[in-house]
Amino acid sequence: MLEDKGWEDPRSVNSPRRILSFSKNRKATVFFPDPDDRDSGFGVSGDQGPKTSEVYGFVGSITTVVATVLFLVWAYLPEHWLHSLGIVYYPSRYWALAAPAYVMMTIALAVGFYIGLNFLATPPPTSFSMIYDEFTREPLRNGPSIDNDEQPIEPISDIRIDQINDLMFNPR
Repeated sequence: MLEDKGWEDPRSVNSPRRILSFSKNRKATVFFPDPDDRDSGFGVSGDQGPKTSEVYGFVGSITTVVATVLFLVWAYLPEHWLHSLGIVYYPSRYWALAAPAYVMMTIALAVGFYIGLNFLATPPPTSFSMIYDEFTREPLRNGPSIDNDEQPIEPISDIRIDQINDLMFNPR
């Protein structure tokens, strides 16, 4: 009878955000479909196949493993074994130690340079920009309430430096 009039069943509610179904046999269930979740079934519109980031990740991981194995074979196998495998042209063994050492020193110097630039960009402790800047929020000046009503939570503000010094350095 409900289908004849074009109405929905009153026991179920369908919406784009949630699907809520009430059944006589079981409790209500709520399902939140994820718009990013794509089924791998046929007939589904949208992109098919693997995402490019997945392909790049797979190729990158395989390339890393192969390069590591080749590096270890080149660095640790004796020269006559490499010649017996048919590998006669390869870089000097000096680079087996020098290249990782250069990379590690480059990383250490970059971190040191980054820390030094941060020290140079930081204002001195005597600068007023350490106390006040364009983001400073002064506390609101509200008088005490006449009646004993609950006070609202004050908005976020900065604590003045004299209050901080008073709290930290004056004994109570």
